Amino acid sequence: MSSMVFFKGMGLGASLIMAIGSQNAHVLRMGLLCQHVGVTVLVCIVCDMLLISAGVAGMGALIEQSPLLLELARWGGAVFLFWYGLRAWRAVLANDSLAVAAGSVRIPLRQALTTVLALTLLNPHVYLDTVVLLGSIGGQQPVDSRLWFALGAGCASLLWFLSLGYGARLLAPLFARPLSWRVLDGVVGAVMWSLAGALVMS
Repeated sequence: MSSMVFFKGMGLGASLIMAIGSQNAHVLRMGLLCQHVGVTVLVCIVCDMLLISAGVAGMGALIEQSPLLLELARWGGAVFLFWYGLRAWRAVLANDSLAVAAGSVRIPLRQALTTVLALTLLNPHVYLDTVVLLGSIGGQQPVDSRLWFALGAGCASLLWFLSLGYGARLLAPLFARPLSWRVLDGVVGAVMWSLAGALVMS
């Protein structure tokens, strides 16, 4: 029984975490740059596990009952995603994107840490996926199985972010060309703006 619940949590967690989004795009970028990959991956994993645990413990149901919290998360997340998308589009057009592609610009650790924290904690999709959705499904499991569900979902996050962050190096030959970085920044910008638009229209 516990193993079935564990793999159920892992499957649901993987289906949500692996979707294209701001967090995944940032982890991929840091992995390609080979800068602060460990910190970036660790923050994503720890935040996911904490949010999943909080949701399974009952916070997901509490947030669903608060229209004010949902509205604040929606508009705050839309503004942040629009701003991050704007940064990505500026990188496509700016000459300094070539310097970043060449690896000559080193991102400070504090900036890398604050960026991944912002992308994780200011994105309402993270809360909807982990706290609300996974939390509500996990909360429906028998009391003695909820821990296994949370562990399964957390394990999916662990495996995914480790693979994405450190596996990005396999794409390094492709991104040795500045044009590839411009394409990546363009895709990131489009994803951020589409997510922001979806939040506003929801």
